[in-house]
Amino acid sequence: MIRLRFPGLAGLVLVGLVAAPDARPAAADGPAPGTFAAFADDYYAALFAWDPNQATYAGVHDFDARLADLSAASFARRTADLKKLHQRLKGLRAGSLTDAEAIDAEALEHAIRAELLELETVRDWKRNPVVYLSKPAEGIDLLMKRSFAPPADRLKAVIGRLKAAPPLLAALRANVDNPPKEFTDLGVIVAKGSAQFFRTDLPAWARTAAGADEKLLAEFGAANKPVLEAFEAAAKWLEADVRPKSNGGYAIGADAFVKKLEAEEMLDIPLNKLLAIGEANLKRDRDAFVATAKRIDPKRTPAEVLATLTEDHPKPEDLVGATRGTIERTRKFLIDKAIVTVPSEVRPTIAETPGFMRTGGFASMDTPGAFETKATEAFYYVTPPEPEWEPKRKAEHMRQFNRTGMDIITIHEAFPGHYLQFLYAKQYPTKVRKLYFCGTNAEGWAHYAEQMVVEEGYGAGDPRVRLAQLNEALLRDCRYIVGIKLHTEGWTVEQGKKFFVEQGFIEPEVAFQEARRGTYNPTYLYYTLGKLQIYKLRDDYRKAKWANFRLQTFHDEFVRQGALPIKLIRKIMLPGDTGPTL
Repeated sequence: MIRLRFPGLAGLVLVGLVAAPDARPAAADGPAPGTFAAFADDYYAALFAWDPNQATYAGVHDFDARLADLSAASFARRTADLKKLHQRLKGLRAGSLTDAEAIDAEALEHAIRAELLELETVRDWKRNPVVYLSKPAEGIDLLMKRSFAPPADRLKAVIGRLKAAPPLLAALRANVDNPPKEFTDLGVIVAKGSAQFFRTDLPAWARTAAGADEKLLAEFGAANKPVLEAFEAAAKWLEADVRPKSNGGYAIGADAFVKKLEAEEMLDIPLNKLLAIGEANLKRDRDAFVATAKRIDPKRTPAEVLATLTEDHPKPEDLVGATRGTIERTRKFLIDKAIVTVPSEVRPTIAETPGFMRTGGFASMDTPGAFETKATEAFYYVTPPEPEWEPKRKAEHMRQFNRTGMDIITIHEAFPGHYLQFLYAKQYPTKVRKLYFCGTNAEGWAHYAEQMVVEEGYGAGDPRVRLAQLNEALLRDCRYIVGIKLHTEGWTVEQGKKFFVEQGFIEPEVAFQEARRGTYNPTYLYYTLGKLQIYKLRDDYRKAKWANFRLQTFHDEFVRQGALPIKLIRKIMLPGDTGPTL
């Protein structure tokens, strides 16, 4: 998965609007007042002022010494200001816009509606501790790991963010009331991971960044100490006080679920039809999995055949090195087979997932933002088992990183998945497209890439590679169905886990992590949903181009548009098309 920050995925990212200086990365002579370009500048300037982490990630460094204000009063201001922005945007859309502006305006209107749904209906800011706990370490990690400025200058910004961290944890205690147990459990993990970060990782970096400046290092130490103590206290508070009283429900309900999909993914489809599509795709992939397993060894059950693959995995301490070896194989295949143009020689850095980011994912990609002009560091994170886990749980976790399946994971995360798509970010044609993020596009593209690359010959027809790809597909198919069931049909995490195990051939530990993820990421069906939409787009694009169709051309054109909803990508790639996305 890719780390999620930008509007278009509201609900995973809380954003807001406060009065603030202009943070727009634009020319000195800005757009004329009253134009859509001015609106887009104002929208993102306010977003960056509200959530400085997003500004840093995007490559806008005007707010590097600040963190978000997540007080209840600030959320109230955001709600009111979003409604004003919405009215302003409606007026612009009713006027005269260019074709490109009309697409961007439609995207931002959906982003605003998605945020309002989150703030007023889903309200994770009232029930999920991770909303608050993740901000400080994430914001400081962004300053540490990308060399956009001298280390001492970045350390000064880190000190600013350290001073802004205690109010975030105070807002957590003031705002969060009766969270679901699953959210509290994740909060404990993030709080402890953050405490470790502030105890060891950050001080080690700060000593190097300060160099001979003892005064600067002392200032850092004075700012870091209360933050470390605050996170240690937050972890104890969550475990001792909050967890016993965590009786809240995680389900957002059918109405909010459908509205969330429509606002974030521009998908307008009845829930029963949506579920039927997922169930049908699960059946297709499961039948293909069983048939492929039979090709490998007809005398064993599909689960037994899969076990012959998954038992071959690296040791936890060798996970980073083993992942590093997959990069060149997958990248070379794209070039040799003319699958998609690779626009850069820069490779991602492979590293273990930081402790404060370990909320259930196994791998992720963190790339520089589109407006980053100096730093090029991109990080491909893989998550080892925790040292305190019992041996059985560690083994189940590591089977996800079996040597055959690791290539499929890298196809998803790096080549041609997330990393390649975001290598194109600076080429995206408009500001909105540089900053907008939609799950069915980005995650759909990465999941589509897994299947497409195998179909194009990756693995040279080895059925074990096909089985590994189908194993990943089944995981995403189960997410599709479990997300719907958890939030609209009263399923428990245990029921979700059972479904992953029985229908997806997923290891119990992985199944638990996946089902729990569905509690806070309701619409994580966007992997399979996006893949299906992209396949349909490709089929329709092929029909439109007929003899002139080239797979590489299709892929190049797709990844150059930015991570807009597929409905809007269709408008760009198939002008005049009014067909459905599914």
